[in-house]
Amino acid sequence: MELQKMNGHSREDGFDGLDAMAEHEEFLPQKTGPKKEARFTDFEGKTSFGMSIFNLSNAIMGSGILGLAFAMANTGVILFLFLLVSIAILSAYSIHLLLRSAGVVGIRAYEQLGNRAFGAPGKMLAACIITVHNIGAMSSYLFIVKSELPLVIIAFLGKQKNTGEWFLEGNYLIMIVSVLIILPLSLMKRLGYLGYTSGFSLSCMVFFLISVIYKKFNILCPLEEEHHNLTFIAHHTAINVTDDFCEAKLFTVNSQTAFTVPILAFAFVCHPEVLPIYTELRDATKKRMQNVANISILAMFVMYLLTALFGYLTFFGNVEPELLHTYSRLGSLDVLILCVRVAVLMAVTLTVPVVLFPIRRALLQIMFPEKPFNWLIHVGIAVCLIFVVNLLVIFVPSIRDIFGLIGATSAPCLIFILPGVFYIRIVPEEEEALLSRPKIQAACFAGLGVLFMIMSLSFIIIDWVTGTSRSGGGH
Repeated sequence: MELQKMNGHSREDGFDGLDAMAEHEEFLPQKTGPKKEARFTDFEGKTSFGMSIFNLSNAIMGSGILGLAFAMANTGVILFLFLLVSIAILSAYSIHLLLRSAGVVGIRAYEQLGNRAFGAPGKMLAACIITVHNIGAMSSYLFIVKSELPLVIIAFLGKQKNTGEWFLEGNYLIMIVSVLIILPLSLMKRLGYLGYTSGFSLSCMVFFLISVIYKKFNILCPLEEEHHNLTFIAHHTAINVTDDFCEAKLFTVNSQTAFTVPILAFAFVCHPEVLPIYTELRDATKKRMQNVANISILAMFVMYLLTALFGYLTFFGNVEPELLHTYSRLGSLDVLILCVRVAVLMAVTLTVPVVLFPIRRALLQIMFPEKPFNWLIHVGIAVCLIFVVNLLVIFVPSIRDIFGLIGATSAPCLIFILPGVFYIRIVPEEEEALLSRPKIQAACFAGLGVLFMIMSLSFIIIDWVTGTSRSGGGH
């Protein structure tokens, strides 16, 4: 899930780096050597290598994992694997660019790199992109609550279907959850205690993966409901659509493929949290932090691949944009699926306040850069953000729309464009000339991000205009 680390907070924000590091100091303890000068702050990092991997893995892990089986269904196994490997490698290279840029100037915040590269406009641009991206993440989490919490309540009440009571209406439920759980946690002055939810959230997603693998061997394809629907379609269209319905496609391209790359890109974004982890890493060096990033990306790559593969091999072409919703065809009384739903709901609900905090910090830097901590502003921004996100979740009809749009805009900036541009601007020409190979590679990397953004947005807009994006949505 999104990481609890704060991105460059001052003590006026209520963040004490020493307190935060002390909370994690005992995880995978290591022997400490002679004291070294801190690279980014006036305190020395004390977070172990193992804990740093755990933290960055949580930052990478997001609700995008629930859309990966749908992505595989619309690309095929081989094309999906190629795309997943490519984006994982590009994400690791992007982190290399960030670490190199940060090492030159000793700056640990993404927004401050923008300030160093382009002054106040660069700082504002980075803050705005992070804000848009995290609002998309919050929206996707609350959309899961909207779609899954009614099913959990139905199961607990022993009902077979939604009978229309107000407490089974998803829009009402997300407002209740936002007021009773998310808002109080979002009002905390510090996020140190919320950091304990990070490990719990990741554990819930591991349980989700294990359950997906188990269900693959306990669900027959096609389901009875699917079989009746397919037989009806075949009877009225004179097309035998069941011949290859339960066969895995190695390669396929259709109107839904346009959503695949944005979903994958969204799933690997962790860049705003990389530099704070680097700051708090014990015996921090660029190579050590790059190893943290590589191992974390590899771990999440394996989890993403297994979730997508076994989810796809369970439902094949009938998998929906949000995987948990697909399991509702088994009936709401399936005990294991009920446990999975509860675990995922708990994980995403407790993660929303963590995701909100960097947005609030970015808005404070834009609107009140010199103002000391003020409770009225602190509370007001949280209330406004939660209100806006609730509106988005209520009126955006499909979680795929959220993943697709946010992935096509903010993810290319955070992964491709900004790291490449920052590298070119920040690394001095005395060290690397403008036409040197590393800077040319960084420029090509940023250009790839621009191309990826234009193509993805174009495909998504075409799908919306033609109406084909709704055909396989399932919602």
